[in-house]
Amino acid sequence: MPPNPDPSRPSLLERADSDLVLIVDDVPDNLALLHDALDESGYTVLVATDGETALIRAAQARPDIVLLDAMMPGLDGFEVARRLKAAPGTAHIPIIFMTGLTETEHLIAALAAGGVDYVTKPIKPREVLARMNVHLDGARRARQAASQASEARNALDAFGYASITVRAQDGRLLWQTPLARQLLAEHFGEVGNLAPEPVQVWLRRQLAAPPAAETNGEPPRLAIERGARRLVFRLHQQVGESEGGGDWLIVMQEVSDAKVIESMSLSFKLTTREAEVLYWVVKGKINRDIGDILGASPATVKKHLERVYAKLGVETRTAAAAMALNRLRQLHPRFEG
Repeated sequence: MPPNPDPSRPSLLERADSDLVLIVDDVPDNLALLHDALDESGYTVLVATDGETALIRAAQARPDIVLLDAMMPGLDGFEVARRLKAAPGTAHIPIIFMTGLTETEHLIAALAAGGVDYVTKPIKPREVLARMNVHLDGARRARQAASQASEARNALDAFGYASITVRAQDGRLLWQTPLARQLLAEHFGEVGNLAPEPVQVWLRRQLAAPPAAETNGEPPRLAIERGARRLVFRLHQQVGESEGGGDWLIVMQEVSDAKVIESMSLSFKLTTREAEVLYWVVKGKINRDIGDILGASPATVKKHLERVYAKLGVETRTAAAAMALNRLRQLHPRFEG
């Protein structure tokens, strides 16, 4: 048997171009009346006759709006609404309550449970359609804005700039582009739902510092080195108002100096390993550190370095580093030693 589909994926339902409405009511006549009216108006309609089924339908299909009967046996509409609003995948869906209860306390309870509106029974389809259109217009605009923002952020991937959104208070990783997921895994391993600890510490430090405008520059960047690869993080902008510092969009870019090492190898007729050793000498690393980076002993690094001196025609580490740095700045103007 094929595995059960992931209920969190909206692709479980073959979505039509029309808006998708979930009707929840334990009375078949009410379901039939609304189903026919909505279907004739061009909506795609799902139905549920109890609260448990409604939660499953909503999680699987992610409807654009829910018409929810307030009073049902078992799990009533108020509890269904509370659970829908508590789940991240369905919290955004507008809920219109359908109720025969007109007392003020019941209507307040419907709104308090997460409803955006209500209609009273007996149901009048034209009234329901009018109320739905008001809330669907707002939902469509919100979806369009979110889609455009997501497309813009994902487009950065094509240019080598990945992005993530991190909640400052608890370090939760709220959103990431595909390239960001790949880079984080390569540099930090599996990160799960939290941003890597160095990123969390850096973010909190930046938020505690004076604004960039007061320090005559942008906030300091975070650079994580992994051999000749560096993953650079730049604080971009606040995108949410959660407590404890807000939610922040962080742009990432990987800088690889493999081409720099290749240039040194060709320019000075060095082997790849000799070029790697010289690269880290330019970066100010001592033999022990270079050995740790390259997986070699300090004695082996020293032997490579002696051959580098001979090929460059120099006698000291400082002279070799200076010669290499001058050549690299000619070939790679943006190279930073």
